[in-house]
Amino acid sequence: MKIFTHYSLLLIAALPLCAALAETRKPLRPVSTYSIVARDPDTGELGAAVQSHWFSVGSIVIWAEPGVGAVATQSFAEPSYGPLGLQLMRTGKTASQALTALLAADEHEEVRQVGMVDALGRVANHTGRNSIAEYCNITGENFAVQANMMWKPGVCAAMANAFQNGSGDLAERLMLALEAAQGKGGDVRGKQSAALLVVSGDISQPAWGGREFELRIEDHATPLQELRRLLTMARAYRLMNAGDEYMTNGDMERAVTAYSGAEALVPDSHEMVFWHAATLAAAGEVDQSLPLFKKAFAAWPLWRELVQRLPAAGLMPDDPDLMEKILAIE
Repeated sequence: MKIFTHYSLLLIAALPLCAALAETRKPLRPVSTYSIVARDPDTGELGAAVQSHWFSVGSIVIWAEPGVGAVATQSFAEPSYGPLGLQLMRTGKTASQALTALLAADEHEEVRQVGMVDALGRVANHTGRNSIAEYCNITGENFAVQANMMWKPGVCAAMANAFQNGSGDLAERLMLALEAAQGKGGDVRGKQSAALLVVSGDISQPAWGGREFELRIEDHATPLQELRRLLTMARAYRLMNAGDEYMTNGDMERAVTAYSGAEALVPDSHEMVFWHAATLAAAGEVDQSLPLFKKAFAAWPLWRELVQRLPAAGLMPDDPDLMEKILAIE
């Protein structure tokens, strides 16, 4: 009777998923530089982030699925490592087992660089022997960082330190890791694109849900600065969405808190200002709402048109005197 080792059984289980890799042709050039995959042990959130001198790096490199794991595939990137790695982890394989199986089926593992984290925070990464210097990889508790084509050494250590010692939620700590890498010199070719993806730790989330943040900078002179700006904007719109939900449920106090929080994050957004004003007016705080309406109308006159449509949608009282007072604002 033939006896299979645990490793052999793992490869057999992975063969249907890995068949495409066997036909993969060696790519012509590297498309990525530094990335991080990580899990937040407090929330269960999973995420990945990347920066590169390559167009639309986020569409190739970073992958994540709620309650399953996250993957970064770079250097001479093979995008199938993302969905195939997630599928293996979804079936119960650890990050290390999934990565081992995919590498075993890859004819060009020597040019790959991959990081993986699973739903329990187990991590693994691989840097092929033909990666372009400066290259590095580090794994730690709940995270893995990897980099290639760096201008100077020390990038992975800087990323690991920033992630481990940074404060804030998972998205913030991923952002700090990217910024630390750039602070060490980053890509020898320069900067072009960046991306950040954070998903829920809840595996019951549908395929279209569970994405806490999904941000991409496709082409920009300072992609990390732009990614940082969008992360702040995304947080503001999360508060806006929460405010909308509270308002729909008639919880005006919490809606006002959410909208005012959004406005504080992005004070120059007339969208945030308008909905803060509308919620205050709907809650009976008319005097507090009027200066905000004035600011919103000055920035975008068509808010005057929209405010008149809100009573029919149940978002403001059907009160002609209130509407007259709002529209009288100069």
